Amino acid sequence: MTKDVERKKVGLALGGGAVLGAAHIGVLKALKENNIRVDLVSGTSVGSFIGALYAFGMPWDQIDRITRELKWLDVSSISISRYGLLSNSGLGELIMEHLGDVTFEQAKVPLAVVATDISSGEEVVLTSGSVAQAVMASSCIPGVFVPVEIDGRLLVDGGVVENVPIDPLKRMGAEYVIGVDLNSGRRAEKPENIVDVLLRSFHFLRRSATRRQTGEADLLIVPDLTGFNMYDLDQAGELFEAGYQEAAKMLGDL
Repeated sequence: MTKDVERKKVGLALGGGAVLGAAHIGVLKALKENNIRVDLVSGTSVGSFIGALYAFGMPWDQIDRITRELKWLDVSSISISRYGLLSNSGLGELIMEHLGDVTFEQAKVPLAVVATDISSGEEVVLTSGSVAQAVMASSCIPGVFVPVEIDGRLLVDGGVVENVPIDPLKRMGAEYVIGVDLNSGRRAEKPENIVDVLLRSFHFLRRSATRRQTGEADLLIVPDLTGFNMYDLDQAGELFEAGYQEAAKMLGDL
């Protein structure tokens, strides 16, 4: 890492992408190996889950163990609601299990989580209150998961407005932003089932906006995740390696 980058306050923006988020952990390993200290963290959707664990001081290898042991039933359950088919309360319970009932103010590294107000379409950047609730809100794919109510607002996946949350980091004072985009490096393939159709539909909705927003990153890591689907949790090991290889290459070039 160059001296110029070392002197700057570094922000890390982790984008959404369902189970593709395991690639984020490979990026964390590469950051560690290159002695890059992250001063600020932001996350959307699965990026908020990985980012929250990291912001509270959890090392990459421990986060890796958690994700490799995950099953769909750990993070979702059937919901009786007019707003969604499933509840992602299990995701909040995972945060509580590994971090406790923590608030943003307790994080070792300042953290921002991005969600969307489903009533107004406004971006909501969460930097205070319950981390577990914020991560649940940021990860609520509209129509699939039931929205999470925070401060009287019904919140859903932040990927609707900012999938790789670079702007919140700049507002927090980041001088050098590293973004991780899990979606732009994927080529089109035939969906495998209805879950894949739903996830891809949401992915296409946010892709064009992501391309504009990620132009603001100082370094954008885009691993090639073609061939991986967005719901199979058994891919964690291969996704981790894809994220690590791409990040190691790009960080080495610094």
